[in-house]
Amino acid sequence: MSAVPDSSDARAAREDAPVGASEGPGTGASDDLSEQDRRILALEGRTFRYVGAKERAIREEVGISKVAYYVRLNTLLDEPAALRAAPAVVHRLRGRRTSDSGASAADGGHRVA
Repeated sequence: MSAVPDSSDARAAREDAPVGASEGPGTGASDDLSEQDRRILALEGRTFRYVGAKERAIREEVGISKVAYYVRLNTLLDEPAALRAAPAVVHRLRGRRTSDSGASAADGGHRVA
């Protein structure tokens, strides 16, 4: 069995299907994710060496602003489809999200209110 990329017809058929409908057991884990969401998760799985390289990749590969990217990424972390599509990335980012808020509270964070 060879891996064949999705044709636009197959992708359109999946997008028209009711939520929760699938082609059968064991089908693609990211059926509920848009192409943009898959690009965001793939980008988060990469490592960038240079300052500004990630921001440039966000603009060029995903096609949205940095703020919109991080807003969508934060929303994706709570979606089961994203967890199925990229479990390692989602778990790593969820851990970072909770540890950052916990660290500032544990050290007496200098926030007011």
